[in-house]
Amino acid sequence: MHKEYLFLSLFEQFISDSRKGKRVKPDGRRIKSQTVDNYDYVFKLLLEFSQINNFPLRVRPVAGLNKRQLQAEKNYWKKFYSKFTNFLYKEKGCFDNYAGSVIKNVRTFFSYLNKDRLIATGDFYKSFHKKEEDVGIVTLMPEQLQFLIHDKAFDSSLNRSLKKTKDIFVVGCTVALRYSDLFNIRFRDIETVGGSHYLAVRSIKMDTPTKVKLPGYVVEIIQQLKMGQKPSSKVFKSTSMNTFNKRLQLLSEMAGWTQEKGKHRSRNGHSKEVYKAADKGIYRFCDLVSSHIMRRTAITTMLMLGMPENLVRKISGHAPNSKAFYRYVNFVQSYMDQEIDKIHDKLLKAI
Repeated sequence: MHKEYLFLSLFEQFISDSRKGKRVKPDGRRIKSQTVDNYDYVFKLLLEFSQINNFPLRVRPVAGLNKRQLQAEKNYWKKFYSKFTNFLYKEKGCFDNYAGSVIKNVRTFFSYLNKDRLIATGDFYKSFHKKEEDVGIVTLMPEQLQFLIHDKAFDSSLNRSLKKTKDIFVVGCTVALRYSDLFNIRFRDIETVGGSHYLAVRSIKMDTPTKVKLPGYVVEIIQQLKMGQKPSSKVFKSTSMNTFNKRLQLLSEMAGWTQEKGKHRSRNGHSKEVYKAADKGIYRFCDLVSSHIMRRTAITTMLMLGMPENLVRKISGHAPNSKAFYRYVNFVQSYMDQEIDKIHDKLLKAI
């Protein structure tokens, strides 16, 4: 009888080692708490999967196994991957991006077993494919951002909570920070040098420093909030992402951004249009506005208005060969193509 380990017990140890700093990144830095929280979610999914499907999860070292036993082990993990991904798609209703992130974490767990625990599991886990989907970038055009910044009549029509939401949104669409980083800004993070104001922070997710010069309209928003506050106080009061997103969608609807946009998601590589849960209607632009588009808007605005890619990456914290960054570049190229087509049409009509 070959030695076996309980899969879920090992996964709990993987989470514990990650949380306590016994397991670290390749560069020696600790694993972020948000990442460990994701491991917790994956553990709960694996536990539920095992119980619902009556699928015993175990890890069997491959050292000393003969060819027949190795084939049996390969078949076991192939069956696990097929059933587990089926569980994610059909039982949990996951789309490819979330299912892919779960599988990525499972692969990371196996790497931990092999490298940290010295349990030779074999390379079967490397065939666990991490599917991805291109959800598409929803972002404000420069003229939409300009409207939020400059239209005084629209600003005066907003109640207090929506005005605060608009101010936060405008700042987020300017400085290219992630939602978590934006709400972590403190007044002491604003530096003044020679009459110019700079935001100097360190990204929570990437642990990279960012320093960006602030335009006058952002400085004005921050100065209004600074009155009577300590330097250590956060600029923006924390709010739930759900509440913030609902207010953003209402704000966008009031701004008149109600054109039908449509929304497509992918499951197991098959893309289809999804509809609003309330009335099964087609998604409008305002329905798709969320905290995620602040960073997207900032990056695409910089690119659209001519800032070199390397400087935009320096502000956004993207690596030179980042696939995520080039989604923004491709979006901007598509926008530029549309604009130049308009010029060509006008040119042909003039002949």
